[in-house]
Amino acid sequence: LMFAGENFCKLDEKGRFLLPPYIRDLLCPEGQAGEKAVVFLKRSEPTCLRTYTLTEWTSVLTKTRARLDEDQSRLFMHHVVSETSTSEIDKAGRILIPGKFRKHLNLADDQEIVLVGMFEFLEIWNPVDWRRRLAQMENQHEASMSKIMDILDRR
Repeated sequence: LMFAGENFCKLDEKGRFLLPPYIRDLLCPEGQAGEKAVVFLKRSEPTCLRTYTLTEWTSVLTKTRARLDEDQSRLFMHHVVSETSTSEIDKAGRILIPGKFRKHLNLADDQEIVLVGMFEFLEIWNPVDWRRRLAQMENQHEASMSKIMDILDRR
């Protein structure tokens, strides 16, 4: 799967948002009737959520644990994995952001979010924080952005 782009989604009164159609098609392919699509939500810094598919989350866990000793692995499981939540994609194509994660994002119940494609996963941001983050990154990494744009333009 490849996630890309920015998508603005409105939260409903229960803290759910409707997935954009192309993302829903990636996460809930036709022909998998009866199978519930689930995403894994994990807090990330500064103030966003990372959203993984089961396949990608399993890959992240496997790769991370392979690089840790037993004590580090236990710490990882206690402080990262235990803090992860799952959310089913309902029949209408909505995902619920649990209350503790809405607080992490400083979201009001009826607020908009930004869904940002990060290739193998999605990030969920409060729009104000997302714009601030983009501005900070542009200022801090002006030379790197110039190099990235040069590489893209040569293709």
